[in-house]
Amino acid sequence: MTDGQRGQSGVNSVSSDEGSAVGPVDPTVVGRPGDAPVLGPRPVNRPAIDPTTRQVFGRPSGLEGSFSPVDSRRVAPAPLFVGPPDPVLAEAFGRPEGETDTIGRDPDASTTAPASEDVPSDPWRDPQSEVALGGPVESAMTIPRPLADKLDVREVLFGRRVAPSALAALAGIALVIALVGGLVATVLTADRSALTSSRVTLVQSGTDDHPQSQVAKVADAVLPSVVSIQVAVGDQGSTGSGVVIDGAGYIVTNNHVISSAAPPVQGATIQVIFSDGTKTDAKIVGRDVKTDLAVLKVAANNLTVAQLGRSGDVQVGDDVVAVGSPLGLSKTVTRGIVSALNRPLRLSGEGTDTNAVIDAVQTDAAINHGNSGGALVDDEGRVIGINTAMLSESGGSVGLGFAIPIDTVTAVAQAIIRDGSVRHPDIGVNARTAVNDATSGADVANVREGGAAQRAGIVEGDVIVKVGDRAVTSADELVVALNATTIGAPVAVQLIRDGRQVDITVTPDSD
Repeated sequence: MTDGQRGQSGVNSVSSDEGSAVGPVDPTVVGRPGDAPVLGPRPVNRPAIDPTTRQVFGRPSGLEGSFSPVDSRRVAPAPLFVGPPDPVLAEAFGRPEGETDTIGRDPDASTTAPASEDVPSDPWRDPQSEVALGGPVESAMTIPRPLADKLDVREVLFGRRVAPSALAALAGIALVIALVGGLVATVLTADRSALTSSRVTLVQSGTDDHPQSQVAKVADAVLPSVVSIQVAVGDQGSTGSGVVIDGAGYIVTNNHVISSAAPPVQGATIQVIFSDGTKTDAKIVGRDVKTDLAVLKVAANNLTVAQLGRSGDVQVGDDVVAVGSPLGLSKTVTRGIVSALNRPLRLSGEGTDTNAVIDAVQTDAAINHGNSGGALVDDEGRVIGINTAMLSESGGSVGLGFAIPIDTVTAVAQAIIRDGSVRHPDIGVNARTAVNDATSGADVANVREGGAAQRAGIVEGDVIVKVGDRAVTSADELVVALNATTIGAPVAVQLIRDGRQVDITVTPDSD
């Protein structure tokens, strides 16, 4: 190459002694002098490589180019295999019969099918068919289709990846876990989430030889001798109680129980019902309005007779049992104590001719309407009184009961059974209760002429304070004190006259 040729190529050089490198000159640089020196490339600083590193990361000896063999990087593609199409898809998208080249139609060809050719059975499959109304859509569904196999549960859930035996084992384990969990939940929540429980069993205690209480013994002994009394007068009726006092059929009761049926009342009936349910008619033997007692008689045999006690044996605080038919409920037993003795109580009431003052035995045993005429018995089963009245602000058993003492009952019933009537001591005075700062007693309001009181010298205005051994503090107490005396037997009477005490003797007459 000549010097002129080098100048045309734009390559200049400088001497090596000037320390300059020779390089090509870029002719596109504007304003660069043609004689400007061209610097060569700077030398490449290649650091030394550690022999160990070269041995680990360097190219193996005798190998040039890529690490992998050339043949392994030039693998021929796998041959393409085209399988037969699905019958359904082939029928839907395949060439119609008779077409071998293309399924397209010549636009210039006639759209009218030759007359000699048969009309295709399915115009929808014939690309040469004209537009026309066909049959219903259901006709196309009549073409038979191949049926696919049904999928079972194992194929749907697991895609045939689980053996039937393993699936059965899993189902069994799940069933056992569910049962155990249900049992545990039932045990834990049985007493928390429900008010009822089938696991509770109530236990009753008792023995065949349980000892009988004293009240039970008394009830067993007395109930057969206490009866219910039903009185009917026309369409009106009442009930009460009675006590069998003699085996011949005599029954004692209150006068106010049977007074509405006493002669001369016509059409009245009295029936007695025994503890065993036997019912029989009864007749009035006699009655006493001053003591509110009456005696009935029934035609019956093998009667259980009550055991009668003595008033002198009764003390305040003794246990007692009231037996009768309160409120029409027969064979009723109530329990209490004797709360007081010698309690004067006046008896009277609408619908009865009773006008009596009794020296009552007071009890807190429950006594109601229908108990009248029943027995008040002690803890030995002995009758100590005939239940007669109650005192209550409510009209019920929340109060006190009163019974006629058995000594009075015995004396009156004995007289009625023998004579049909009763006689009472009487001194011939009417009195009223007197209470003042000086004394309390029975103030004599009038004195009957020719009576025992007039003969003894008692005058109006006298205040009787004592009869025999009994103190008198009211008019009712004077009545019960005189009833305790004997007809024709003198009795000491103490009275207050003009502020002075006077003692006299009175001999009661018969009323």
